[in-house]
Amino acid sequence: MQREEGAITIEVIAEELEHPWGMTFLPDERLLVTERSGNLRILDSVEGLSQPLQGTPEVFARGQGGLFDVALDPDFNENKKVYLTFAEPGKDSTATTALGIGIFENDRLNDFKVIFRMEPAIKGPNHFGGRISFTPDGHILLTLAERFQFDPAQDNSNHLGTIVRINKDGSVPQDNPFVKEENAKNEIWSYGHRNIESAAIDPKTGNFWIAEMGPMGGDEFNLVKAGKNYGWPLVSWGDNYDGSEIPDPDTRLEFENAKIVWTPTISPSGMIFYDGKMYPEWQNHALIGGLTSSGIVVVKVNEENAEEVERIPLVARIRDVEQAPDGSVIVITDDKNGKVLRLGKLK
Repeated sequence: MQREEGAITIEVIAEELEHPWGMTFLPDERLLVTERSGNLRILDSVEGLSQPLQGTPEVFARGQGGLFDVALDPDFNENKKVYLTFAEPGKDSTATTALGIGIFENDRLNDFKVIFRMEPAIKGPNHFGGRISFTPDGHILLTLAERFQFDPAQDNSNHLGTIVRINKDGSVPQDNPFVKEENAKNEIWSYGHRNIESAAIDPKTGNFWIAEMGPMGGDEFNLVKAGKNYGWPLVSWGDNYDGSEIPDPDTRLEFENAKIVWTPTISPSGMIFYDGKMYPEWQNHALIGGLTSSGIVVVKVNEENAEEVERIPLVARIRDVEQAPDGSVIVITDDKNGKVLRLGKLK
């Protein structure tokens, strides 16, 4: 699909955010935004950007580490619970990906507590994952990453390179695929992943989709199924950074293959399934943020099939995508002077 130049209006609605990473709308239509440095802020259409909120956790703010995703509990109107993912500092300069809950009252977080930690904690500043999705049956799917460690993504005795499925209090659902497997982490839902910063559930089917970063080439759009192995680092549609080749996924049929492969990479981060009225041609499509592709990648999803249909160039590293209550699309840019942009109505 080709779009005429100037067909979308782009408005800067906030700036001077330090590497914003995640966002979600409150019921009153204010926007919660995380900064990787550890701040959680409120963007109000009248009052602008707030000072950092009180009550957020200490974060490992090095390299790709910091404060990541923010999500409201599906029952937020009743319980006021806000979920945050973040790189949690550990002993001896290690860090791990953690998920916690705080109570949002009077524009601050109270009683924040961690309900899940990726094990083990690892030294190094790369590949944390961190996207939160709530399933229709009341569970959380949390994307993790292999912390740039390669082989542990094939070892279910740790959480590296996995997606985990937990209850909203952090406990383990007893129908998880590896609950009865000796030595396996009971939270694991799928494994063999590299670094996942894009995830969303298709509301039409309930299917869980991720866009996963490959190495040098080979970003993947994957349909995630319980207990399946997605092959990293044994197979990939990309190559190692030193130029050495990795076997293609279709040479190992025991691994799940991607529905879309991107080479050159788009470096996907953030994703929604759009259902607004402002852009009817995007309804039931996935909108994926692109860091290296500097815009939005539009993917048509039909049951278990997918194809890219359009790219919206924004000349900025797009870290997250959200749908506003009025049907416009909000994106945040990954920059030291990060911005919140609003894609408006067609001219």
